Amino acid sequence: MEYPLITLYESLYKSFGPQHWWPARTKFEIIAGAILTQQTTWKNVEKAIENLRKEHLLSVKNLGEAPLRKIEKLVRPVGYYRQKSKHLKGVSAYLLKHCRGDLNKFFRKETKTLRKELLMLRGIGKETADSILLYAGEKRVFVIDAYTRRVLQRLNLLVENDYDKIRRFFEKNLPKNIKIYREFHALLVKLGKEFCKRKPLCQSCPVLKEGLCPGKL
Repeated sequence: MEYPLITLYESLYKSFGPQHWWPARTKFEIIAGAILTQQTTWKNVEKAIENLRKEHLLSVKNLGEAPLRKIEKLVRPVGYYRQKSKHLKGVSAYLLKHCRGDLNKFFRKETKTLRKELLMLRGIGKETADSILLYAGEKRVFVIDAYTRRVLQRLNLLVENDYDKIRRFFEKNLPKNIKIYREFHALLVKLGKEFCKRKPLCQSCPVLKEGLCPGKL
């Protein structure tokens, strides 16, 4: 089955509407959320983010200077909170050292340079780095997560399982529009969570109704 990715995007947008993702007040909150959301639910991340906000730690400087034990206590709702606390401190320290915590200055760099820098930091893999680039840095980079891989596989659109090859597949075949990148990623997550689960709900799936899926899996 072959059809333009934009057709899938338009179908999902018609079914689900705008997702308003990433839900955050600042660029640094997006960075913190991207690190905290690894291997946990967004509900848990929201709890941790709110804890950090109450303690005024959602800034590069304040978080970077906060005691590690305090951060651990605040982000405890997420899994692997000790490791993630170290990662938050490490990222904050890097930003303080290299751009004095000025995220606007940090994100003025070229996308390739930024991605390379982020991937050098402990606790930031490709999916996390690309989430930061797309949502905080406003860079045209598509985020590939487990939901996206699963959906592509079931639609017979996943040729290879290499992260960067899948990312380039999206970037090559979509309009060069950051808004579409953001919405499409969020829509694929919604589809994966609610319909295209490990045990898929094919009969009620909007993609199947639109004739874009080969059928019950």
